Amino acid sequence: MSNPRTGSADSGYRERSGWTGWVIFAGVMMILMGALHAIDGLVGIFKDQVYVVGANNQLIVSVDYKTWGWVHLIFGIIVLLAGFAVMAGATWARVVGIIVACLSVLLNIFFLAAFPLWSLIIIGIDILVIYALAIHGGELRD
Repeated sequence: MSNPRTGSADSGYRERSGWTGWVIFAGVMMILMGALHAIDGLVGIFKDQVYVVGANNQLIVSVDYKTWGWVHLIFGIIVLLAGFAVMAGATWARVVGIIVACLSVLLNIFFLAAFPLWSLIIIGIDILVIYALAIHGGELRD
């Protein structure tokens, strides 16, 4: 098999498809999602009155908003760093990105009663990130 760049024997080079844009999208969304989680966490830590749950609505997991704030802050930093690594083509970052996006979906389901619109938007972004990394993530390695 010959290399399309050089015409020589295959040296492991793989032609990139137009879908590599999805992987870049996933990396950028992970960076954005990490930053938003971190901001969300800082708000929970320093001004938890922003999150109002009515008397009839309870979170799935009953914890203090400051605790949720720390969870969001730490989680956001991890997602942010993994997003940069995904854009650099690191294979480990794809795995971490998929795991983190799955955890983010679960985390935002727990947080749904406190801030439903925000959680639904983040869940939608997470699903797109999982798709991009699982299907096309290997194309940035080369």
